[in-house]
Amino acid sequence: MEKWILRNPKNDFNKMSSELGISPLLCRILVNRGVTDLNTARSFIRSDTSDLYDAGKIKDLEKGVDILIEKIKEGRKIRIIGDYDVDGVVSTFILLKALSRCEAQVDYTIPHRIFDGYGINNSLINKAKEEGIDTIITCDNGIAASEQIRYAKASGITVVITDHHDVPFIENDNKEREYILPAADAVIDIKRADCDYPFKLLCGAGVAFKFVQMLYRKMNIPQCEWEEFYEFVAIATVCDVVDLVGENRIFVKKGLSVIGHTKNIGLKALMKQTGIFGKEIGVYHLGFIIGPCINASGRLDWADKSLKLFLSTSVKEAEMLALELYQLNNERKSMTLAGVEETVATIENSSLKNDKILVVYKPNIHESIAGIIAGKIREKYNAPTFILTDAENGIKGSGRSIEEYNMFEGLLKCKDLLTKFGGHPMAAGLSLERENLEQLRKQLNETSDLTEEDLIPKIYIDARVPLSQISLRIAEELSLLEPYGKGNSKPLFAEKDISVARAMVLGSDKNVLKLKLLVAPGKFLDCIYFGSILDFDEYIRGKFGDEELAKLYSGQTNAVKLDLIFYIDINEYNGNKNVQLIMQHYR
Repeated sequence: MEKWILRNPKNDFNKMSSELGISPLLCRILVNRGVTDLNTARSFIRSDTSDLYDAGKIKDLEKGVDILIEKIKEGRKIRIIGDYDVDGVVSTFILLKALSRCEAQVDYTIPHRIFDGYGINNSLINKAKEEGIDTIITCDNGIAASEQIRYAKASGITVVITDHHDVPFIENDNKEREYILPAADAVIDIKRADCDYPFKLLCGAGVAFKFVQMLYRKMNIPQCEWEEFYEFVAIATVCDVVDLVGENRIFVKKGLSVIGHTKNIGLKALMKQTGIFGKEIGVYHLGFIIGPCINASGRLDWADKSLKLFLSTSVKEAEMLALELYQLNNERKSMTLAGVEETVATIENSSLKNDKILVVYKPNIHESIAGIIAGKIREKYNAPTFILTDAENGIKGSGRSIEEYNMFEGLLKCKDLLTKFGGHPMAAGLSLERENLEQLRKQLNETSDLTEEDLIPKIYIDARVPLSQISLRIAEELSLLEPYGKGNSKPLFAEKDISVARAMVLGSDKNVLKLKLLVAPGKFLDCIYFGSILDFDEYIRGKFGDEELAKLYSGQTNAVKLDLIFYIDINEYNGNKNVQLIMQHYR
């Protein structure tokens, strides 16, 4: 069961349309995404790099750059400590290339997901000290590592943090939050309460990019050189699932415009290996093809492989590494599929299916894919989901949530049962002793205020649009809103009581449904559906009967009428362009 909700924002769309020179429909979609003032709307549509904010507005950024420049001049050894996901790998790559360009004595370490865990730790600090490292710069981690930063400072190491995660806090007796900043030499994090930077949604690579902008400016390196990182920031921005608004939207739009002509040997090799080189690259390719291959090494092997790919100067080496990452990702996909099937079986054959918050212990699941599986289960049941598996000490896992439930706050209420946890409203990681598992499941559900209504999937519709008003011009105008992603989803439209003149099954695998919708007598609009044709047929049969279903497929006059939710799309064939709908939901 789904709940269809039509967004109904209040605004003078005709006036906004006149000011911006776009249709009232496009204005409505912008307002639905929180873009209400004209200047923000113009910037959203233009999405030009000239609209990027000055990096110097980020608290401690210039201070951190000045520290690194001084260390470079003194010939001190600098080490970058990154993270094993896409954002961490890309952040490390950007800082490494930039500092090397500035002739720094610099190397890097990416922690192993299982052996080291997330972020900077004491063993990495000890190793740095033993190897004569003077300065550590973190990327995509460090803001929550106060204890480790104290240890590094006590060891005589200079520390610069670049991060984008929420600043940790403790609650005092009055339930007021006291934020804890690490005692690093510079703490660069846009989420700092005292940071006045206007855009707070950058990923780790976005922060690293800002650092490089300032570094190159002070080192008199031409702007065209830091612009070479746009394609990488775009990959990290999409894969870290930050909102594609503001600066993130600019990064992705710019990155997509140049990635097809990349000069990076490793990135080109990966695109060739995955079969997308030479094609028009979109957000989908970054998030579901390139990103998972980069992530696969950090999940099943060592993220160092992905970084070495981007640092490759040999085509042969790049091709070898790209193949290895591609094969690792295929292995990861097989493991994920099996894990999802096992988890669904566990839920369906137990009392877990009655819980509002799913806590599922699967000891055989590789801990690196627990988060992916949690996301798949969350999608299936529309319920907050934690997947837990065996770890070296106790059990650990990951959670994925729904909009109605703040997962981090939920764990905060159960912190006495946990050995470690962290995250944000929509995703979290946690560790605990095995004996606390059942109590955690019970306590999470008991302390939650989720209702049955909260667990009903909600489909938000941007506008109701009569079929007669849908045109190629509207479809082309919608492209101004691209690229789509989190925070800027592809616009969904709806209409009621649509007469379906005919249905036909297409594709070599017979897995595409094409409907001809009646717009007016003798006038039709094509509609494509990529979902289950079997379920569609069963639904029509149940509502209208076998005879009407048969008429529908034979093109005879029939009684089938549907409410539809759809995208407006363009079909190009033999040089001709036609508007078509992509059906998402029906009833």
